[in-house]
Amino acid sequence: MTSIDPVTGRRYDPDVEPLRADASLGELFGELTSQLGDLFRQEIELAKVEAKQEAKRAATGAGLFGAAGAVALTALIIGSMAIAWLLDQALNTALSFGIVAVAWIILAAVLMRAGKAKLAAVKPLPETTESLKEDAQWIKTQNS
Repeated sequence: MTSIDPVTGRRYDPDVEPLRADASLGELFGELTSQLGDLFRQEIELAKVEAKQEAKRAATGAGLFGAAGAVALTALIIGSMAIAWLLDQALNTALSFGIVAVAWIILAAVLMRAGKAKLAAVKPLPETTESLKEDAQWIKTQNS
């Protein structure tokens, strides 16, 4: 399939003609080196941004796990107090402590589930990985 160059007006076959026939090997190599350097810097910047985002998500999930642990400890203390009062006092007081302990246990379960969901959503640099695959494909097409 031949095409006509809009600048020179001559016919050429884009499948076999070089894209820049007038450029020297040194110029082409210099441009390739410059473009690869730019690409490398962009990939590093993307990795930094993605790493910050993923670290923030991981910290949030870890914080929720910590909160769930604190709430569970509080529930254990209140539950223990309720059992002790049940043995020592009338049933109504102990029942009230038991209800409070159950409420703390439910809150701990909710926080634990939220923390688990946040940590499950953390993915190791998905955009950078995809971009690096695209770059490798681009380099392969440039070499062929």
